[in-house]
Amino acid sequence: MTLVNESSEAEATQILRLPGRAAGESDRRPTWVALAQSKRVVWVLVAAALALLIGVWAFQALGSFLFLLLLAWLLSIAMEPMVAWLIKRGMSRGLASALVLFGLMAVTVGVGAMFGQVFVAQAQELKDAFPDAVRQAVAWVNATFSTSFNTDQIYSALQITPEKVAELAQRFGGGLLGVFGALVTFIFNLVTILVFAYYLSADSIKLRQTIGSYLPPRYQPMLMTIWTIAVEKTGGYVVSKVILATISSTAYAVFFLIIDVPFWLPLGVLMGIVGQFVPIIGTYIGVVVPALFSLLKDPLDVVWIVIFATIYQQIESYWLTPKISNRTMDVHPAVALGSVFVGVALMGPIGALVGIPVAAAALTVADTFRRRHELLPELETLQDDDGDATLAQPSSPAVGSSTD
Repeated sequence: MTLVNESSEAEATQILRLPGRAAGESDRRPTWVALAQSKRVVWVLVAAALALLIGVWAFQALGSFLFLLLLAWLLSIAMEPMVAWLIKRGMSRGLASALVLFGLMAVTVGVGAMFGQVFVAQAQELKDAFPDAVRQAVAWVNATFSTSFNTDQIYSALQITPEKVAELAQRFGGGLLGVFGALVTFIFNLVTILVFAYYLSADSIKLRQTIGSYLPPRYQPMLMTIWTIAVEKTGGYVVSKVILATISSTAYAVFFLIIDVPFWLPLGVLMGIVGQFVPIIGTYIGVVVPALFSLLKDPLDVVWIVIFATIYQQIESYWLTPKISNRTMDVHPAVALGSVFVGVALMGPIGALVGIPVAAAALTVADTFRRRHELLPELETLQDDDGDATLAQPSSPAVGSSTD
């Protein structure tokens, strides 16, 4: 009886596998079916390749606009803490965004009116004096330390030839017409950034609602979380860095003015910006240029610059940064430095400034949604052996080990 049931089940299974086929009928599909499926696969691959090419072309064509849109988004989230403060005091979001934006513009124009002429004049003199300063510094090093460095060899190693310098001057100079075109382009880009920054800030609620309407309800909380993190953490990070760069630039510029360093204003601004937005090595890069000009005027000024930079770095690290950045996220120095290099490679010098905020937003979102696991006791108690204490040996066999 059991054999009969097993035979019946096997026969039923066979019937289900080959529905509608007579006994002995071949399971092989006709040739035209396989050919049709092959053509379909080829057309899908061709369509995917065309879509990829069109996407790359569109991205390259709209790259400059997308970059301006990225800057506008960073400006809008940098404005958000001040906008939120005004909203809590009864002001509408549109009016608050306009006041904050015009306030930032007024401060920028005021500072530019006070120091713009001096900054431009000193920056032009700095650009003209830099090659001669390098030659004099190399000559001083050769005379002091009995070395034989050659300036032309240094320029050749850096691939800086007179032809390349002339090409760059022609490309970025271009005479009066080139300057006028560059000025028009700059004004147009600035207006684009300001307009989109205002709309991204004033219509933030509507924008979130519009994006959320395209998502299923189960994904809408994720959208709210990502948006809140990007605004609160990344916006605060940008604001704190701008404040620290402003304080640093002011402190260094005043100090350079006191010790009579040439080109004190652009060098002070360089120290503040590079020191804040280029982590780890930014302070050292910023010290090199003022030290170069001080070396030619009075070598003792180099010592004062190094001492001041060391003291200010300690004050900033242990007092200013905790007070200003206590509510913002912290980015690991190695990640921050890597984001600067990636930003420069993708977007040029401006990429060095926006690389860290973008990386901060991505890391914050990833940290929020990542899945966390408990650490094994051996990993949780792991520490460096400094010689004063020895690591405790586990009393039980490690996970995955076996005992005889």
